Amino acid sequence: MSKEPSPRADNGPAVYPFPALVGQEPMKLALILNVIDPSLSGVLIRGEKGTAKSTAVRGLAEILPALSRAQGCPFNCPPDPKAELCPDCRTRWEEGQGPEPVKARVQVVELPVGATEDRVLGSLDLEEAIKAGRRSFSPGILARANRNILYVDEVNLLDDHLVDILLDSAAMGVNTVEREGVSFSHPARFTLVGTMNPEEGELRPQLLDRFGLCVQVEGIDDPAQRAEVVRRRLEFEARPKAFIRAHARTGRELTRRIGAARRLLPKVGVGEEILAEAVRISLKAGTDGHRADLTMIKAARARAAFEGRAQVDLEDLKAAAGLALPHRLKRKPFEEMVFDLEEVLGAGG
Repeated sequence: MSKEPSPRADNGPAVYPFPALVGQEPMKLALILNVIDPSLSGVLIRGEKGTAKSTAVRGLAEILPALSRAQGCPFNCPPDPKAELCPDCRTRWEEGQGPEPVKARVQVVELPVGATEDRVLGSLDLEEAIKAGRRSFSPGILARANRNILYVDEVNLLDDHLVDILLDSAAMGVNTVEREGVSFSHPARFTLVGTMNPEEGELRPQLLDRFGLCVQVEGIDDPAQRAEVVRRRLEFEARPKAFIRAHARTGRELTRRIGAARRLLPKVGVGEEILAEAVRISLKAGTDGHRADLTMIKAARARAAFEGRAQVDLEDLKAAAGLALPHRLKRKPFEEMVFDLEEVLGAGG
């Protein structure tokens, strides 16, 4: 029988509730779509400091449906012989010793800016492989991130090579470490969230393009909404438990919708007219390659599933275009990222 996750310690840090965030709807939607369909390859959140980027990520993790995982597995493998598994879990199932399932909360695994490649990927002990004839692997950050959220703050300050590694893993769902002819692979299917302040430097266009979705967040201009942001934050700091309880019902409803969307996603259909419109939008936007088209369709499917529908409609596609296209538009170096969705949609959009 699966064990339930232990309750959060009373003296642990309180997490600001995701449903209590004021405004920033595109950011919230992009995050939700990525946890519904991790194959979207992550979301890049660009914006100035103090715009609730990290608050949103941590708040979302609190309301995600609990994971069922194999007890003792450092790669968070599911207790399912048909799933993508690490070599140890695969061997245990083949030997008829399936692991005990336990429930666990989704974690936000943070990657420090100064992380080394070995710390991210994990490392192989070549001496053990040569002398004992077996692979000895020390799991890295990507092992902990499997089936969790991998959060990279200031991703634009990370070494380009490491960003490439993260994006490859996010796209393929696997991490492979090779040294001197010895290799080890394990599942690495995570929701990648990168945040950055453009004032501190940009990502190369080749890396920008590989983030599935991108949102630009700014401070709220509306006086009433700004006042509400301050009011809620003060209430949370003064009485965190009461504040969290006040938003618990909305959080449970979001948990239910995300879980239902994940189950519905494989059944969501995309009509030929929607596919043709996605292609038309990408061509009009002047994007390179086919990644924009595919990402738009995937994001539209995830949005339809989140809305409880088994068929993508034009509103799903418009919402997806606003998240999948801005960082893929051709622009001059150092030009501000400006995206006019209505202009790109144009006639027939």
